[in-house]
Amino acid sequence: MKQYASKKGIWGWMSFDWASQPFHTLLVTFIFAPYFTSAVIGDSLAGQQAWATMLTITGIFIAVLAPMLGSIADNSGPRKPWILVFSVMIAVGSFGLWWAVPNMSSITLILISFGIALIGVEFAAIFINAMLPELGPKEDLGRISGSGWAFGYWGGVLALFIMLLLLAENDEGVTLLGTAPIFGLDAGMREGTRSVGPLSAIWYVLFMVPFFLWTPDVKKKPLEKDFLSKGFTDLIATLKSLPGQTSLSAYLLSSMFYRDALNGLFAFGGIYASGVLNWSITQIGVFGIVAAITGAIFAWVGGHADKKFGPKPVIVFSAVALILVVSAIATTSREMLFLQPIAEGSSAPDILFYICGAIIGGAGGAMQAASRTMLVRQANPERMTEAFGLYALSGKATAFLAPAAILMATTMTGSQRLGMTPLIGLFVIGLILLIWVKPEGANAD
Repeated sequence: MKQYASKKGIWGWMSFDWASQPFHTLLVTFIFAPYFTSAVIGDSLAGQQAWATMLTITGIFIAVLAPMLGSIADNSGPRKPWILVFSVMIAVGSFGLWWAVPNMSSITLILISFGIALIGVEFAAIFINAMLPELGPKEDLGRISGSGWAFGYWGGVLALFIMLLLLAENDEGVTLLGTAPIFGLDAGMREGTRSVGPLSAIWYVLFMVPFFLWTPDVKKKPLEKDFLSKGFTDLIATLKSLPGQTSLSAYLLSSMFYRDALNGLFAFGGIYASGVLNWSITQIGVFGIVAAITGAIFAWVGGHADKKFGPKPVIVFSAVALILVVSAIATTSREMLFLQPIAEGSSAPDILFYICGAIIGGAGGAMQAASRTMLVRQANPERMTEAFGLYALSGKATAFLAPAAILMATTMTGSQRLGMTPLIGLFVIGLILLIWVKPEGANAD
């Protein structure tokens, strides 16, 4: 009888979600990205273009290397050594964002630093996700995955509270509490907001300790001299077999589009609020708290729905909800609501965007949790890390597509609002491809 991880081991595995969520919540979406575009560059349109370029480049890098790393790892055994290397990248890259001072003459090093951390997060997630099948029986994996995402979102909520209440200053130089940033940080140089990088780095290092101490790793395999070439050979064999695996191939393609759209929504949501609605970092942070709380709740709810109905219905429902959200965002600005003119100074756009944030968090959390359990159902249990490498490839092979499409639409229209519209098409393509995905994958036959 197969031995699964203990409850302590499962909590250790979920600690990655808690440790890494502030990177996504604070850096990618709600604090650093808007600060970068509004203060470091000082031009929201140029900032959105620079950010999209950086995400495109890192996405291509991840897409090329992810499946190769996964295949090599499956031939060498333990995953923790790989996760440790990527953890160092996350910590070092995140800490480097401290030097993103306002109105920088050159932003190259900051973008490189963020790119290193982003690559580390994505690669670490491949190996973390590949450990999911070893935590419990198949019928429990949806609940475990959803609980992990929920746990992570609560970590994001706490980190956001710390930033908003104690560190991130608004245009008047005070935090949400109306006080100066703690530790004597210089509000004029935006040191409170810039501390989001070091905070995310320290948070990650501290809360990854339970994972390395508690969560069991797979046994080390005898390391063959040609394990590198064997990893590449096995990957090529897997890629050649994909046309004969309709359900797995359709799922990888489907997730490639809908996850790209979701990542685009996360990456540019805060930037949009800053540029179109003229929100401050504090307002965007509150928006982030709303999204993170609903994300925590609905990742947990989605996990239980996954256990009862399977992951596919959860993914479909979430995608439809997010299409409606993007449609609402693209038809709303300071001057209009759903393309209808509104009174000057109306708070209706702000209220709508907070509602959209709640839906983005809830639907996004449920979608991400269900997506990794769906892959477990589709993949070969003996090649799970490789499968999640392919999953990362499918998520990053077109990772440049959402940022590039947003960049193109923004440039062509000269409008941040209209720049978000390509995301609708990506979600729709993902939904269409789900038609060919069997709920149980290869196990359905």
